[in-house]
Amino acid sequence: MRQPKTRSPLKDNPLHNPGQSLERQRANLVFDKLVTPLLFLLLLAWMAFMEWLGQLLHSPRQPWVYTIFALFALAYFGWMLVRYKPELSRLRLGIEGEKAVGQYLERLREQHYQVFHDVIGPGFNLDHVLIGPAGIFTVETKTLSKPMRGKPKIVFDGKTILVDGFAPDRDPIVQARAQAHWLKQLLTESTGHAFDVWPVVVFPGWYVEQRQEATREVWVLEPKALPAFIAHENAALAPEDVTLISFHLARFIRAEYI
Repeated sequence: MRQPKTRSPLKDNPLHNPGQSLERQRANLVFDKLVTPLLFLLLLAWMAFMEWLGQLLHSPRQPWVYTIFALFALAYFGWMLVRYKPELSRLRLGIEGEKAVGQYLERLREQHYQVFHDVIGPGFNLDHVLIGPAGIFTVETKTLSKPMRGKPKIVFDGKTILVDGFAPDRDPIVQARAQAHWLKQLLTESTGHAFDVWPVVVFPGWYVEQRQEATREVWVLEPKALPAFIAHENAALAPEDVTLISFHLARFIRAEYI
């Protein structure tokens, strides 16, 4: 009997999870740069083993040929592992940080906030987006390793950030503002209304000091401080605006789903 055609019962693609794009990058890096040479190494090692087995059994074998190839493959795999280990560690740290922050932000749903994770833009992603009574917030997560000793901290004066006394290689303030601007444009085109979008940068596990000269234009916080900052904001969005914005953003995410 011919089986009838079937289709998925899901009408829409799922929304993204925290750190989803970083997980995809890390998986691709592992497969492309490490798994393939490892499989090649195992194949040559097996061939070398078979040659040595034939040699011990007095079969006409030439194990040195395969052994040389296997040693070259071993050296290549070791070089690739050393080369990409820092990048893999960086991606793993980023994934863990985004998941931790994302799980913490999920609690804001109890305060009537919509929470989105891993919103993919053109060549970048927004780690988290909050939409609720106090407005729209993009949350950029920066998960940085801390020194083993001392009392390291983040210092923000409204323009620049110092991480344990040093400026980071890439300015997260510039990045956060650009992402908030992109989201504002996206929502304006989608909804037909111009809503303000406020950038937030969070550093999980760090003590963050905001100097008095820091302004409202961008927040730099430890994630646990974000609910208190939001609670002190005046209401900016009506419930129907929250619903409208969330609907359009969810539609964009599902349309761009990969």
